[in-house]
Amino acid sequence: MSRVAPSLPEVGVSEFEGVRYLHLGTPWVQGAMRLDDPQRVELVYVQRMLAALLWLPTDSLGQGRAVQLGLGAGTITRFTAQALKMATTAVEINPQVVAVCRHAFRLPRDSPRLHVVVGDAGAWVRAPDRRASVRLLHVDLYDEEAAAPVLDDADFYAACRDLLDDEGVMAVNLFGRDASFARSCQCIAAAFGAGRVWSLQPTREGNTVVVATRALPRPDDAALEARAADLQRRFAPRGLAARKWPRMVRPWPL
Repeated sequence: MSRVAPSLPEVGVSEFEGVRYLHLGTPWVQGAMRLDDPQRVELVYVQRMLAALLWLPTDSLGQGRAVQLGLGAGTITRFTAQALKMATTAVEINPQVVAVCRHAFRLPRDSPRLHVVVGDAGAWVRAPDRRASVRLLHVDLYDEEAAAPVLDDADFYAACRDLLDDEGVMAVNLFGRDASFARSCQCIAAAFGAGRVWSLQPTREGNTVVVATRALPRPDDAALEARAADLQRRFAPRGLAARKWPRMVRPWPL
């Protein structure tokens, strides 16, 4: 197993009632996998991060590249690479997280479809040759304290916007009950522009997923419902209660 640099937390694993959890040196949960159903998207906030798929036409799902900034327990990475069969890149600063995900959370080895980068997400998104190359971007960048995203300013979100192609969509995990939520949304809106930012209903734990697009508008109600029905039909066995998602989507700000 890789040795972690002194500035990075030790990675821990726990199990409770059939679920394996990932921790970064604290009790805070950074990811989870159900042992008897590892393909299921276990955590509700991670399920809602996949609601970004509502902005993509059903007939184009699987096209383009998916990127995850922050690996967690590898749930979204496995979903985009295996369920959606998208070319997938995950960027994770802590090499021990990658090693533990491969050992304990069924993260596959690199392949033509999947590439895991050990590096800083802030630097990675700013590489000029990556502009307009990503269709589906998930951002979940919390440290061991899980107090606020470690990258969370307008410049960073502008770099995320530049990553997206014209059909691209981003989902960000934020703590919706935290005082920093409005500031984070303001930074996202400053980068993406008016009318390109939406939030979902917070989870019971307080996680709020924010969705932003480079150019796509919010689909109309009929399209949202049809896409949600298709997603639930295809991925309900993986835990996606997608029919509930359209009712959760709100423009930001209201």
